[in-house]
Amino acid sequence: MAGGDRIRVTYRIMASDLAEARTRAHGIALEQTVEVPDDVVPDGFIRDEIVGRIERLEPDKGAFEAVISYSPDSAGSEVIQLINVIFGNSSMQAGIRVTAIDTAAMSDRLPGPRFGIDGVRARTGRARGGLIAPVIKPQGSSHADLARIAARCVAGGADIIKEDHGLANQPMAPFEDRLRAVADAVGDANARHGGRTMYIANVTGRGGDPIADAHRAKELGATGVLLMPGLLGFQTVQALAGDPAFDLPIMAHPAFSGAFVQSPDFGIAHGVMYGALQRATGTDISIFPNVGGRFGFTEADCHAIADACRTPRGHGHSIMPSPGGGMSVDRAADMAAMYGDDVVYLLGGSILREGDRIGDAVAEMRRALDTAAG
Repeated sequence: MAGGDRIRVTYRIMASDLAEARTRAHGIALEQTVEVPDDVVPDGFIRDEIVGRIERLEPDKGAFEAVISYSPDSAGSEVIQLINVIFGNSSMQAGIRVTAIDTAAMSDRLPGPRFGIDGVRARTGRARGGLIAPVIKPQGSSHADLARIAARCVAGGADIIKEDHGLANQPMAPFEDRLRAVADAVGDANARHGGRTMYIANVTGRGGDPIADAHRAKELGATGVLLMPGLLGFQTVQALAGDPAFDLPIMAHPAFSGAFVQSPDFGIAHGVMYGALQRATGTDISIFPNVGGRFGFTEADCHAIADACRTPRGHGHSIMPSPGGGMSVDRAADMAAMYGDDVVYLLGGSILREGDRIGDAVAEMRRALDTAAG
C-alpha cells in the first residue's frame, strides 16, 4: 500500500527528550492497531502494513510532534473504528493530544457529509451570507409556546429554526407533540412569508433507537436533525448521513465532548473534534462555543474549527461551522469579519429577551449581517 493511501494522525507528545518521545510514539503505533508488544507482532503483512508507522518525529514547543500513519484496512468502513484507530486506547494515557488528522484515504469508504455548505444553502435558499439559526427554548416550555417562538422567528427571516439540545421527550413538550406543533408552525409561517426556513429537530433516541427517532422526526415534518455524537455515538451520524431514504441535513451539538478539548496537553484539538472528525462522520453543520462566551474557547480555537470545517483539503464536502454564544446585533460586524460568509450563527438568550419582538430581533440581525458583508 502506497504511503499516500494511509490515514495520518498528528500527535503532540509530552516527553523529556527525543528518546522518550520515540518510545512513546512507537507505543502509540502499537496501541492503536495490534495492541500487543513489539516482539509479538507477526512479520509480514501485519508488521509491514497494519502496525502504525512513525513518519515524522520532531521537537515542538516544549513537547514533540509525531505523525503516525495507519492502514485504512485497520478502520474498515466504520467511523467508530476509524476514531478507535486515531485515539482509542491512547486517549487514556496522559500527555498525548491529537492535533491533526488526514483521513483522505478513507474517502471511498466514508463519503462524509451528504449536503455540506452548498447543500445547506440550497435547502434554505440563502445563496450567500451567514445563516441565522434562532434556538427555540427553554426547557420546560410547552409545545405550543415553542411553536409560537418558531413562527415569529420565521417571520423575521430566520434560515434555520434549531431546537435546543435540552428538548427531549419531557412531559412539558413530548417529542411527537412538539415536532408536530413546531413543524406545522414553521410550515405555515414559510407559506405566509414566502420563506424556506429549515426546522432542525433534536433527536435523543427516546427508546434507545436514535435512527428510528430521526426518521420519525422527518415523518413529523422536521427538515433536519440535531444529534449529539458525544452521547449518541458518531455511528448514528454516519448511518443517517449515508441513508438515501433519510436525506436530511445533520447538525451536530458538542454536548459531552468538552473534556476532550480543554487541556493543551492531552485529548483532541478543537479543529479535529469539531471540524475534521465531524466531516469524516457525515455532519453538515457543526456547533461549537463561540469566543468570548462562558466556555472559554479562544479566537484561535474558533478559527481552527471554522478552518477545519471549510478547508477544501478536508474529508468530503466542506461543512458549515456554527458558533453559538454571545451573538447579538452589536457583534454582527465583528462576527462576520471573523467567520466570513459560510457560517451558521446560533442565536439564543440574546434574542429570547425580546419576547414577542423576537421576529424583529431576527430581522435586525439579518440586516446587520448583510450590512457587514457589504
